[in-house]
Amino acid sequence: MSATESAGDVDPATVEVIRNYLTSAATEMQRTLVRTAYNTIVYEILDFGISLYDADLRLVADSPGLAIFLGSNDAGIENAVAHVGRENLEPGDVILCNYPYWSQAHTLDVLVVAPIFVDDELVGFAACRAHWLDLGAKDEGYVLDSTEVYQEGTVFPGTKVYKGGEPDEEILDIIRFNSRMPDKVLGDLNAQIAALRTGARRLQELHERYGSATVDASIERLFDHGARTARDAVADLPDGSWTATGYADGIDSGVDRVEIVATVTIDGTDFTIDLTESADQLDSPYNATGGDALGKLCFKTVTTPEEDSNDGLYDPLSVETRPGSVFEPTDPAPTFVGWTGILAVEVVYRALAKGMPERMPASSGGDLCSIMLYGEDPQTGRPFVEANNEAVGWGATNERDGPNALMHVTETMVQNLPIEVLEQKAPVELDRLELRPDSGGAGRYRGGLGIRRDYRFTHPAGALSIVQKTQTDGWGLDGGDPGARNVVALATDDADDGDETADRVPDRVQILVDNDDLYDSTADDLSGADTAVSYAGMFRGAFEPGEVVSNRSGGGGGYGDPYERDPEAVREDVVDGYVSREAAREDYGVVVSADGELDRDATADLRER
Repeated sequence: MSATESAGDVDPATVEVIRNYLTSAATEMQRTLVRTAYNTIVYEILDFGISLYDADLRLVADSPGLAIFLGSNDAGIENAVAHVGRENLEPGDVILCNYPYWSQAHTLDVLVVAPIFVDDELVGFAACRAHWLDLGAKDEGYVLDSTEVYQEGTVFPGTKVYKGGEPDEEILDIIRFNSRMPDKVLGDLNAQIAALRTGARRLQELHERYGSATVDASIERLFDHGARTARDAVADLPDGSWTATGYADGIDSGVDRVEIVATVTIDGTDFTIDLTESADQLDSPYNATGGDALGKLCFKTVTTPEEDSNDGLYDPLSVETRPGSVFEPTDPAPTFVGWTGILAVEVVYRALAKGMPERMPASSGGDLCSIMLYGEDPQTGRPFVEANNEAVGWGATNERDGPNALMHVTETMVQNLPIEVLEQKAPVELDRLELRPDSGGAGRYRGGLGIRRDYRFTHPAGALSIVQKTQTDGWGLDGGDPGARNVVALATDDADDGDETADRVPDRVQILVDNDDLYDSTADDLSGADTAVSYAGMFRGAFEPGEVVSNRSGGGGGYGDPYERDPEAVREDVVDGYVSREAAREDYGVVVSADGELDRDATADLRER
């Protein structure tokens, strides 16, 4: 800050104008990226994170895409700039960082950073992280069984791809010749750079219009206000320390389920999330490098969800991880499927619910439930990768039912891929897209429903799932039941040839998490004379025309005793198709006739038993 102007010297109106200008600049960066990106994961699904920083690498504004990227951008930019050296930065530089232990994301979530100068003075930074389709990892799409980071693609620890405004063609060649889809990858890189340039222009205009002293002083006021607001919010929460445990599926290779332990401590205006008791790092790719990121997301949703992000809002927060653990893995531990970080958010919420159940919901479906398609485009003969994350049911609260079919909280602002786009980009047809009956946990307030989406292949193609919450339940609160688990049903050509002991899937499909013992395939509507149905969590395989992948996302947990739910509300759920007549009777003690009428006498008798 200039010695000639302090934070207290700037009038509030100017501070508010500058705050809105910064937020608008980040939003314009997002629009630039979306309008120029090459792959649907960026421009349709919005799998990115965009941030603006001051010269001291403190967050001043962001534009949410994938919510959990916010915190990882913060750590990633610090490490990338430190690796290059602040003294080595000049106008027009662009830096790449995807070294997972520094960037706090896997190798395909590439962070691109640009320093911003005004009159040769460094005034800030712009950052844009987005999902690239391929950087030469051992497998197409996603790597589900890597044992070290060197199998997960080309790594840039903080590498200048532009120097003084000019592209480094040798670095671009490394990217080009280490990707199965170089045109789209380089197209997305250019889109990220365009977004950075947009942010840089807007920040430069702000400094030129108001002067750097006024801008810097206003940013200090924003930080001070953010810190006060966040500490006031923490002070309104009860003091205490609470611990919860959850589990990720891991992988069926002799490794037990991955234990996630979160302890949350609130002491006055300090808020600490401790993940140090979680599992040791794994030799499979389910390590998560983003402990800070998941902590910031949990903290903000509980304290200041309506406030625009800046560095001050995280002033009360501390996140503790342990080197060599699943949340602070060390090189060369694989990190490609860092889904433990997604699941850990729910575990933090579960810990908080022990101390403030009236403020917290029951668990959601708890995962992103991603299906990724890949292979050779039958129309063009070129490689393709398309992905779709699925909505889950959210948990009920002590005041209302959980919402149906919303994206997981870690994916704030993220969208699923429109059916029309997916069917045009990949050789599949969508047979079904519907709410999943009986998936919401029973309770006085019912959990939200998950989704069922069936992909039928029209040409040979590959598919895989990215889901790690299929073998353990979520949780209800105050006597509520957990929602249904996530599961993927695979309907393939009969693989057993009459041998009941054989696998239900052909050898071309690899089941990494097997859930056949949890479900009855004979009752599944995908079963047929020539079709075998298998149930999976994580899988990868080659599929033939006519075969089906049925993605079924989990429901939210219920809140309160199901027998305290208004019978009329249960009847309406039956009429709407949310709850079956059988579940109404068994879970809620409510009798609904075949024509949708409530049998009050039978209900009263059943509930009295």
